[in-house]
Amino acid sequence: MGKATKKRELGSRLTTLWRVACSAVLVVGLVPAAAAAGTGQNFKALYTFSGGADGGTPTAPLVQDAAGNLYGTTESGGTGINGTVFKLDTRGKEKVLYNFTGGADGGSPWAGLVLDSQGNLYGTTFGGGNFNCGVIFKLSKNGKETVLYSFTGGSDGRGLFAGLVLDTGGNLFGAAAYGGASDFGTVFKLDARGQFNVLHTFMGGADGEYPYSDLMLDQAGNLYGTTYGGGTSSSGTVFILDKTGKETVLYSFSGGADGASPWGALVRDGAGNLYGTAFYGGARSCEAPYGCGVVFKLDTTGKLKVLHKFTGGDGANPTSGVALDAAGNLYGTTNRDGSRECPESGCGTIFKLSPAGKAKLLHNFTGKADGANPWAGLLWDAKGKLCGTTYGGGGSNAGVVFRLDP
Repeated sequence: MGKATKKRELGSRLTTLWRVACSAVLVVGLVPAAAAAGTGQNFKALYTFSGGADGGTPTAPLVQDAAGNLYGTTESGGTGINGTVFKLDTRGKEKVLYNFTGGADGGSPWAGLVLDSQGNLYGTTFGGGNFNCGVIFKLSKNGKETVLYSFTGGSDGRGLFAGLVLDTGGNLFGAAAYGGASDFGTVFKLDARGQFNVLHTFMGGADGEYPYSDLMLDQAGNLYGTTYGGGTSSSGTVFILDKTGKETVLYSFSGGADGASPWGALVRDGAGNLYGTAFYGGARSCEAPYGCGVVFKLDTTGKLKVLHKFTGGDGANPTSGVALDAAGNLYGTTNRDGSRECPESGCGTIFKLSPAGKAKLLHNFTGKADGANPWAGLLWDAKGKLCGTTYGGGGSNAGVVFRLDP
C-alpha cells in the first residue's frame, strides 16, 4: 500500500485536518439538546451531547478519578465553539470545566486527558496556540488553564491527535502527527520544569511516519507507539523509543493480511506481548482493496500474529487500541460498519476477542440514542465496566458517553 493510499480519506470529519499545515480549528454546527437513552440491557448512554455549550463530537478516551467521576474532551462545541474539557459525575451530570477559544489557549482537542495525583488534568489540542499548531495544557481542579507549550509547527511538530503519558517524575511524553525535519511527525518530552525536547523526528522512511496514537510507557522508561505510515512497505510501524531517544522499529506492516495503517495505542500484557489494531488490511473482500483492519499481537521476538480480521458486519476500521482484562480477553471499538442503519459505511461496533481469537460482537451502534462512530478506545471503570465515547449519534448527532457491562 503506497503513500497516496495511506492518505486516502477517512471520512469528511478529517479531510481538512489532514491536508493543511497548522490548520484552522474544525467547527461543527450547533444543534439542540436531546435526552440520552440506552439500546440494550448491558449498554447505557450516560450522557448525550447537544453540540452546544456542553460540547460535541468527542473523539478521545475517558479517564476516571478515585471518586468515580469521568473526564474527557470534546473536539467541538462549548461557548467558544472550539471544544471543551468536561467532567461527568457518578449521577450522569455533566459539567464543562474549560471552554477552548481557539486562540492562544488552544482549540479542537482530539486527544484524551491524563490525571495526576493532585487532580490536575493534562492534555493536547490539535489547533490553537500562538501559531495555531496546537498546545500542551494543564487544567487545575478549579478549571484554570495553563498553556505549558505552544507548538510552532516546525521542528517541534504540529497536529496532535495523540494524548500524553505522565511518568512518576512529572514528565510528560507525547507525539505530534506532523512537523519535524521532514513533516512526518515527532515524539517529544516536556519535563517537570517546563523544558521541551524532541526525542525523535520521523523521517518518513523505514522509521515510520505520522504517529497518530497515544504512547505507552513501561517501567524502564521506554516508549512504545505506532505510526500510520512509513516502514518498509509504507504501511505503518510499531516502534520503541528508549530513554536516550534511540528508535527501534519492532514491526513494519506489509499492507496485506497483517494489516496496514495502525492508528490506535498499544497495550502490553505481563509477558511483554503487545496488542493493537490496524485501520486497514486483513480481509481484502472487505472494503476492497484496502481491507477492514485487524487486531494483532506482537510477541517479544517481534513476531506478529493476526488475532482477528474484521469483515464489515462485525465492524471495520478501528481507530483505537484495545483494552485487556485479567483473563487475557481484548475489548475494543471499530469506527465504521456493523449496523447499516447509519448511512454510507456504518455506525461502528464494540467487540470482545478471547485469547484464542474468538470474536464476539458486544454492541452494534445504530446512530440513534446509543451513538455512532466511536473514535476512542475503552476505559475500565472502578466497577469493572467499559466506558467510552462516540463521535456522532445521540439526539443531536453530537455524540454520547456510554457504559457497557461486558
